[in-house]
Order: sequence, then C-alpha cells, then structure tokens
Amino acid sequence: MNNISIAPEIRKKCPDLVLGCFSCQLTWEASSKGLEKKIQDTCASLAQELTRPEISQIEAIASSRAAYKALGKDPSRYRLSAEALLRRVVSGKGLYQINTIVDTLNLISIKTGYSIGGYDAAKIEGDIVLGIGAKGELYEGIGKGDLNIEHLPVFRDNKGAFGTPTSDSTRTMVTENTSSFLMVFLNFGNHATLKDSLIQTKSLYEEYTNATDCQTLIIE
Repeated sequence: MNNISIAPEIRKKCPDLVLGCFSCQLTWEASSKGLEKKIQDTCASLAQELTRPEISQIEAIASSRAAYKALGKDPSRYRLSAEALLRRVVSGKGLYQINTIVDTLNLISIKTGYSIGGYDAAKIEGDIVLGIGAKGELYEGIGKGDLNIEHLPVFRDNKGAFGTPTSDSTRTMVTENTSSFLMVFLNFGNHATLKDSLIQTKSLYEEYTNATDCQTLIIE
C-alpha cells in the first residue's frame, strides 16, 4: 500500500478527519450476476427507506458536507459522490453499471454513506498526501470534464492532484488493465462505523473481484 498522509492545512480545518484505506490485487470483470443482484436488492431497499431530504442527514454525509463548507466549497453544487449516488438510488434510477471493481465500490458507498476514492494503484507515483485544492487548480474528472478542485479535499501524488470526494481524475481511473487497486474512505466525523466498513469491503472484493493480498489501514 502507498504511504498516505493528511496535510496540516486540511487537518486544521477538519480536525476529526480520519482515512480508511483498502488495497488489494484483483481481477477486472465487466459484470457479475451476483453483484448485479446484490446492488439491485440494496437499491430497492434504500429507495423504500430513504427520502431525498434524509440523505443529507446520514451521519457520514452530514459530516462530509460540513467539511466542504469549512473548506469553502458548496456541497450542493459540488456534490459528494456518496450523496450523488444515493440521490440516484432514491429517485429509482439505481446505479450505473461500470465494471465489478467500480460497481463494488459504489455498492459500499451507498451502504455506508462514505465518499470513497478508487484508484488504479499502478498509476499512482510516490507517496499520497490529502490536502486542499489550490486556486485555479483543475483536473479532468471522470465523466465531468475539467473539474474545479479549488477548496476541495484533494489527494496528490508526485504528479499532482488525482482524487476528490466529488469526482476522481481520469489519470488514475480503473480500466480493464487494472490489477492493483486502492480505495480510500473519507471519514470527516471520525465515525465508529469505518472499521466495520473496511471489513465489509474486504469481504465484498474477495467475493466479486477475486481479491487477494488485501490490506486495510486507518489513518488518524
């Protein structure tokens, strides 16, 4: 697993921030019938249980929205990935089907409320530091074109920015060639559910992506 740290600049504004990390070796597949059914069942259950106004009150989402405001970013304009996914689910649209690696991540995100970065670890160069987006800083977000990452929580490696809780960059995105995978949970409220979420993550990736060499780490 890459060395991952939290920069003082974001620690000062988000003092309760904790990161949950999961890495593994895995097998890319376009789809999985078992995973597809699990996602459909989970989406159907959440659509019955939740309303749109209740999404922002979910513990992990509420603390993430508060962190965005503390950093100077509007969480209603730059939606957290977990919140955006749950809004789709509650609207009856379900989740996009992308591939088993990304689909499993999205399933975990809607189940836990955490916004999660998912990266092809082979495309990350050097140590990873979570900081704050600089003025005028952009990158190409997956499915979003140029994304203004100023004031967002931003993961950087030796080549620059590559991930935020709103949208990760195309530079480190998962493709059919991905075999080394890294996930990072952003837990802005130091919620106790993170440990169980990492255990659940390991189990799901082992089941649906044949994950091996699984490692978990919590960074406080």
